[in-house]
Amino acid sequence: MDLSLTENDLAFQKDVRAWLAKILPEGHAARGKNLFTQTREETAWWQKQLHEAGWGASAWPVEFGGTGWSESQRSIFNDECARSEAPMQSPFGVTMVGPVLYTFGTDAQKQRHLPGILDGSVFWCQGYSEPGSGSDLASLRTLAIRDGDDYVVNGQKIWTTQAHWADWIFCLVRTSTEGKPQQGISFLLIDMKTPGVEVKPIYTIDDEHHLNEVYFSDVRVPAENLVGEENQGWTYAKFLLTHERIGIANTGATRVGIKNIETVHHYLANQEGNDYDKSSISRKIAELTIRLDALSALESRALAAEKDSINSMVLPLPMKLLGTHLQQDVADLAVEMMDYSAMPVQNKGFGSFGGQNDEHYRSRGPGITSGMLSGRASTIYGGTSEVQRGIMSKFVLGL
Repeated sequence: MDLSLTENDLAFQKDVRAWLAKILPEGHAARGKNLFTQTREETAWWQKQLHEAGWGASAWPVEFGGTGWSESQRSIFNDECARSEAPMQSPFGVTMVGPVLYTFGTDAQKQRHLPGILDGSVFWCQGYSEPGSGSDLASLRTLAIRDGDDYVVNGQKIWTTQAHWADWIFCLVRTSTEGKPQQGISFLLIDMKTPGVEVKPIYTIDDEHHLNEVYFSDVRVPAENLVGEENQGWTYAKFLLTHERIGIANTGATRVGIKNIETVHHYLANQEGNDYDKSSISRKIAELTIRLDALSALESRALAAEKDSINSMVLPLPMKLLGTHLQQDVADLAVEMMDYSAMPVQNKGFGSFGGQNDEHYRSRGPGITSGMLSGRASTIYGGTSEVQRGIMSKFVLGL
């Protein structure tokens, strides 16, 4: 496969780079933020900028507001956003529920929900995991019982990112206990302002609040909020997870991360009087770079795969597995290089770091330990590494 950029690709790259430089100049407050550190206002602002440029949902079909870009252009755009340290789009609307709605939803559902996702005015969260039902999602127990024109929902979801921001939640709920567990699950859209919905915060090891518990107590949801057919939600959930796993690989951001540690490595290697192991770190950076290049090639294959082909279903699995482990290893190396300078100052949290006084050096400190800690979860959400290996063995090896 030819992975070189065409003249049209290069012209597109130049246009994107110029737009990003205008919207996100050096020193902009939103630069360097991610899903776990940016505010709702910053996330909404970024989605609004993209929408006004016509880029609010690059992978959507044109008829629903997509760009019509080629896979190469989408890859270029993502890489340029990473290079410019652009904030993240909230994936729950654009990447996850949006494609489910325009593929399986009713016309009324599309008309009601897609515009708010595109322009950033409506936020979504994902109601999948439950206490005891994470990797084994088919064992979920949140019940939705039909009562006239409504479903009455009772249960609990956990690890719900951005639920404290969200206007809506898309939920997997149990509508039948007959047959296999996967056969009794439905996909339901729930307004977070509905009486009986309660959100409680979960504070994570990185000292941030981005996760939550969500409780449903006799929540009445109009039956028109059912997506697709009742008891067929498992099909829609698998469709959504394929979209989610591709994004989790996050090769563009990982490339920026490696570039940053190369900058710090160059600085440390040229300091006098320290015991910095230049050759060992150089070797580790080279190994990470090779792994990233291999992952980028795999990503190109996945993006170029024919729709509904075996490659389109199988390739996202190793991408998620390899990408998240690579992210963790890059973050681990950054902390190793920074040594005690990556440690938070006592009583000042992860935003303040000790160590070297040189500003060029210290500018890499804030966020390193926080990012490393939050990254521990990347091999869990979207399907654990163990689950990914099991699915790949089934698809590829027939086990």
